[in-house]
Amino acid sequence: MMAGMNTRRLSLLAVLACGCLYAWGCSASAAAPTTPAFDTAPARAALQRLLPKQQAQFTLASLDRGQGADRFEIRGTPGHIVVAGTSPAVILTGVEAYLEQVAHVGIGWPGDSLSRLPSTLPAPAAPIASRAVVPDRYALNDTDDGYSNAYLDWPAWERKIDLLALHGIGEVFMPVGTEEVYRRTFRDFGYDDAQMRAWIPAAAHQPWWLLQNMSEFDAPLSPPQYARRVALARKIVARLRELGMTPVFPGWFGTVPPGFAAKHPGANVVAQGEWGGFARPDWLDPRDPLFAKVAADFYRQQRELFGDGTMYKMDLLHEGGRAGDVPVADAARGVMKALQTAHPGARWVLLGWQHNPLPDVLDAVDKQRLLIVDGLSDRHDGLDREKDWHDTPYAFGSIPNFGGHTTLGANAGVWLERFAAWRDKPGSKLRGIAWMPEASGIDPAAFALFTALAWEPVPHDEAAWFKAYAEHRYGGADAHGEAAWRVLGETAYAMPSNGDSEPQDGLFSARPALDVSTAASWSPKQMRYDAGHFDRAICELLQVAPALRDTSAYRHDVVDVARQTMANHARLLLPRIKAAYEAKDAARLHALSTEWLDNMALLDRLLASDPGFLLGNWLAPARAAAAGEAEAAQFEYDQRTLITIWGDRGDADRGGLHDYANRELSGLVSGLYAPRWRRFFESLQQSLATGKPPAAIDWYAMEHAWAVSREAEPTTPRGEPWQLASEVAQRLGICTP
Repeated sequence: MMAGMNTRRLSLLAVLACGCLYAWGCSASAAAPTTPAFDTAPARAALQRLLPKQQAQFTLASLDRGQGADRFEIRGTPGHIVVAGTSPAVILTGVEAYLEQVAHVGIGWPGDSLSRLPSTLPAPAAPIASRAVVPDRYALNDTDDGYSNAYLDWPAWERKIDLLALHGIGEVFMPVGTEEVYRRTFRDFGYDDAQMRAWIPAAAHQPWWLLQNMSEFDAPLSPPQYARRVALARKIVARLRELGMTPVFPGWFGTVPPGFAAKHPGANVVAQGEWGGFARPDWLDPRDPLFAKVAADFYRQQRELFGDGTMYKMDLLHEGGRAGDVPVADAARGVMKALQTAHPGARWVLLGWQHNPLPDVLDAVDKQRLLIVDGLSDRHDGLDREKDWHDTPYAFGSIPNFGGHTTLGANAGVWLERFAAWRDKPGSKLRGIAWMPEASGIDPAAFALFTALAWEPVPHDEAAWFKAYAEHRYGGADAHGEAAWRVLGETAYAMPSNGDSEPQDGLFSARPALDVSTAASWSPKQMRYDAGHFDRAICELLQVAPALRDTSAYRHDVVDVARQTMANHARLLLPRIKAAYEAKDAARLHALSTEWLDNMALLDRLLASDPGFLLGNWLAPARAAAAGEAEAAQFEYDQRTLITIWGDRGDADRGGLHDYANRELSGLVSGLYAPRWRRFFESLQQSLATGKPPAAIDWYAMEHAWAVSREAEPTTPRGEPWQLASEVAQRLGICTP
């Protein structure tokens, strides 16, 4: 009935607009209304979630895509806005375009300015139309379900899907529930339930198990948790499909539990060595007759749980995997044959990362059944993806954040220059975009700009884009808001493709040392932009008109930019501390280390003023998912380790994984980071007093003690963001006339 009502309302608006009765748009001759190509009800339901007060002012209509590209169209009169698109998700993309371009508000990830919407929605001055410039619009890293929060409930996932649809994404990696597919599959090959549950890690660490990097950590999950995650996955998959989006499932490429060869004598199993201090799962040779049998069972179990799919993600020999005596080309043919047998016509999605995908993989199979999601498009110069990947279709991609670091910025200027050039060059095999930060929902500007690449008009002028972004981000034109984003666009979002794709992380989060340059082992070691120029951004943000400061977008941004400003200044303060220690100036060392710790105390209070920067909100979903106190302790440990020690001592220290996913969160700064630095400074003071070298500190022991703690953390913000950000600027001595 809703579809019929929408069609009649649309026809009436068409009559009012141009005097002809037509299902969408007008032509020289009248035509009868056409049957909707799909049900718009899922898009309507999303609007009821996103815009409950204004959703009734939208009429939603379907457009027939035919053999063309996805597209949307917008028109209407005040209070009667018509948005049509080629799928429910694309309709939502059109709604977001209307909000930004006409109403000048936005829904970011995180933060929005919807409180600035007028009671009667304004009409576009002229019809707006946009078309996707690439067919594949892919999102989510293999690691996203861990680093974004593996314990999200359905409402949180529902919000996540809505945000992806609003920004034009059409394909979403969906690994949730795959643990149950493995459990069921290998039950058919000699493993009991206890063995499988001991092998499969707790939820936050499962992404790396699926990548064949590790297993067992913080296992086992209880049987009810398997059922909970399957139920969640079914809701995710159903929602993606009803919106016209494609779930991208993990495929099976040979990962087997321990002892597979012993259970199946003669099976050719290749040991995979170690990854980050973890023992990697074994790999079954795809030439082995058992491979096809296991693969058929895996895909059957997956189909029974989640239905058929058209895209499956698999990465052979990821990050140091070993082929052993298996020819890589033969392995690729075996993996593809198993996939095509189970899902004829399905595409194999591979990550472009380090040396993968190997040329032997690409040359062994039908390239038209492959899609490479490039994680390095903006990281290096001199790339020729057609040459590198032997004319295999690929998606222009970025990993602008590793581990979910709370650090601001991206190689956005490289995106604007490179995407269009690569897409338009003769013989281009670029057919999509791939948004793949290791944790999503970290940097709303980067997300908005990158996803805009896939739609007409493709952004090309960085300054113009950030000017428009500032207006709809805060719900109104403001000279200081525009100036702040001009500065950010010239600094944190103007980093070059010089070997890194993310900004530097923060030293407050690092294991203390006088010469430490990064918290995570693989983060950039130096500033990637002019920190002095960046300072001006917070000065401008603090002058944004009071009427715009009440939006959740502004509150988030003023905290984030002030936080980043403090993190940048730490890189200036630490060398002064080192100089005082080397000069044996105890008084100056005490004064400077006190300044450092006072800065961290202010940082924690600043972070506490926004919900996105609360440790409690990182831990709360894990507690909520648990069936009892023992399980709550297990899940919270899973979450706490992921952002600190990551694994056991060997993984943290020898494997270099400690602080890989460091976060500047209120509760983490005060609960672990500040005590680490305080203890370090005390050791330096003691060294000067005794004339002996500083005592060695067992950082892992300190971090592990924090990881197993159960102290309750607030989930409600406290403090006023603008006031606290002003205190930051005053303390750092910036923003002076």
